[in-house]
Amino acid sequence: MTNIKLAGAALNQTPLDWKNNLKNIRDAISLAKAEKVDILCLPELCITGYGCEDLFLSKWLPDKALGYLSEIASWCDGITVSIGLPIWHHNVLYNCACLVHNGEIMGFVPKQQLANKGVHYEPRWFKGWTPGKLDALEYQGKSYSFGDQLFNIHRVSIGFEICEDAWSGELRPGKSLQERGVQLVLNPSASHFAFYKSAFRENLVVESSSKFDCVYVYSNLLGNESGRMIFDGEVFIAQKGRLLQSNRRLSYEQVNLSCAEVDFVNPTDSSYHTNNSFKELNDEFTGAVTLALFDYLRKSHSKGFVLSLSGGADSSTCAILVAEMVKRGVAELGVEEFILKAGLTISADELKNLDHNETCKRILSEILICVYQATENSSRETFTSARELTREIGAVFYHWNIDQEVESYTGKIANALERTLSWESDDTALQNIQARTRAPGIWMLANIRNALLISTSNRSEGDVGYATMDGDTCGSIAPIAAVDKHFILGWLRWAEADLGYQSLARVNQLQPSAELRPLELHQTDEADLMPYNVIVAIEKLAIKHHCSPFEVYENLKSAGLADGQKLAQYIIKFFRLWARNQWKRERIAPSFHLDEFNIDPKTWCRFPILSGGFAQDLRELEEISQQ
Repeated sequence: MTNIKLAGAALNQTPLDWKNNLKNIRDAISLAKAEKVDILCLPELCITGYGCEDLFLSKWLPDKALGYLSEIASWCDGITVSIGLPIWHHNVLYNCACLVHNGEIMGFVPKQQLANKGVHYEPRWFKGWTPGKLDALEYQGKSYSFGDQLFNIHRVSIGFEICEDAWSGELRPGKSLQERGVQLVLNPSASHFAFYKSAFRENLVVESSSKFDCVYVYSNLLGNESGRMIFDGEVFIAQKGRLLQSNRRLSYEQVNLSCAEVDFVNPTDSSYHTNNSFKELNDEFTGAVTLALFDYLRKSHSKGFVLSLSGGADSSTCAILVAEMVKRGVAELGVEEFILKAGLTISADELKNLDHNETCKRILSEILICVYQATENSSRETFTSARELTREIGAVFYHWNIDQEVESYTGKIANALERTLSWESDDTALQNIQARTRAPGIWMLANIRNALLISTSNRSEGDVGYATMDGDTCGSIAPIAAVDKHFILGWLRWAEADLGYQSLARVNQLQPSAELRPLELHQTDEADLMPYNVIVAIEKLAIKHHCSPFEVYENLKSAGLADGQKLAQYIIKFFRLWARNQWKRERIAPSFHLDEFNIDPKTWCRFPILSGGFAQDLRELEEISQQ
C-alpha cells in the first residue's frame, strides 16, 4: 500500500473510570472504522487515564488495565490501533504503547524518557526503557515483543515516540528510529495545556516529520482529566515537514477523531486540512477554563456552581467563565447533549423555542447562583456591578447583609479582651472577620444545592497571601488561581469588547478593592500591596526563574517600574510576603494549570512552610538600594 488513511483520536478519559475510558476507546475505533482508517493512534495511558497518581504504584491497577487489553484488541478487526497502558515487567512499571493489528497484539513499546518537571512526576511511578533493548512479555499464554522496536504493517515501518520522548532533544528515540528506516512515527501523548504551548507542539510535530523524513502522527488526551491539568486534545498529522491535519482543540466531545489520507510514495498527493482554533491568548484562556469547569462539574457529579459575587474583577471573571462554559458547550454539543452530559434536570423541551442566547441564560439560571454579601464597607458601585452582571448572563442573584453576624463576632471578642476593637490597632482582624463571615452562608447554599463553591483567588493574591483563609479562599475549585491579576484585568476588557458582555463596563471602571475597610479610607488592592504589573515582573523572576532578591533587583532596575529604592522596597515586600504565606498556598482550592508556571505546591512550585524568609538576602538588598 502507498496510500494509507491515518488518524489520531483525542479522548476525554478519567482515572479509574473504566466504563467511560473503554467506551471512548471503542467509540474512537468505531468512528475510525467508519472513516475507513487503516492506522489509529490513541493517547498515552488511555485505558487507565494519565492522572492516577500513586495508584500507579499498586499492582492491581496496571494489571486490571492489561486485563482489558484483549477485549480492546477484539474491537480492532480490520484496523491497526495503538493503545496506551501501564505494564509491570520484571517487577518494574513501564508506560507503554501496545500496537494491535486486525485484532492481534503485535507488541509493546515502553516510554524511554520520562517527564519530571513542572506538573509531571513520572519517575515516581515509572522507569524509562533502555534505548535499543528488546525483551519479551508473557500475556495470556503468549509471548510478545516488548521494548524498542519497529513494526511492519501495510508495508510501512512504524515506530513510537511517547509524549516526553519527543521533547527530549538528543535523547529522543526518533533519531534511532530514522537510522532503522522508520516511515511512520506514532506519538501517543498526555501533554498538558499551557499558554502558547500549542504552537510549539505543532512545530515540534512538523519539524519531527522533516527531521526524521517520515510521517508523524500525534494524539493527545482531552479535557480536565483528573482535576488540575487540562489536556487540549490536539491531533496532528505531518509528513516530511508539512502539516497535513490538525483538529479542533479544547472540544467538549468525548472523542475527537482526525484523519488524513497519506501517500507514502508521493507526499504531495497526501490530503491536507488544518483547523486554526484559539490563536488569541484571551480566547485560548477562555476555552481552556470553560472546558475544565465543565469536566469538573460533571466528573464531580455536582449540580452547579455557587459564587460569592463581589462585583469586582475576580468574581466577575469567574461568573463570565461559567456563562461561557454554557455558551460554548451548547454551541458544540447541542442543547440535549449538553444537558445530558452535564447531568442537569432541566428538560430540553423547555428550551426548544428559545434562541441560543436565551437558551444559555435559562440553563445558567439552573447551574449558577451568585450572592452579593454586603457589609457597611461595601459600595453601591460594586452592588450594582454584581446585580447587572447576573441579569445579563441569567444567573440567580441573591443579596444579603452580614453586618449583624460581623458585629456578633467582634462583640464577643471585645468582651473577652475587655476593650474596644479599632481600625488603628486591629486592622487585619477587622478586615478578615468580614471575609470569614461570608463563608458559612455561601457554603451552606452550596451544600443545599450539591454545587461547587467557586473560590475567586488569583495568582497575584497567592504570591503575597492577599487573601483571607477560610474567607474569600473558601471553595471547591479555584478556576483563576493560576493567572495573575494583571492578566485578569486585561481579560475583562477583552471580554467586554470581544465577547460582548456589556455589564463588564461597570466592572472595568472599578479600581480593585477588597472593600473591607471603611469606605472613607478608600482602600485599594494596589495601595495595600504594590502595582500589579510590578508583582507580575517580580513573580516571573523570583518564582518562575528562581532568582534571588538581588538578582530580581538587578534584572528590573532598568525596567522603569519604579526608582531604585522604591523598587527594592517592592521586592523586599514581595519576598517577605511570599515566604510568610506558603501555608496559605498549601490550602488554596484545586486550581487549573494554565500558564508556563504556577504557585500550586501540588503541581509546580514547592516551597517550605517554615523558612528563614530570605532575611539576610533582603537586608543586603536594602543596603545596596540605599547606596
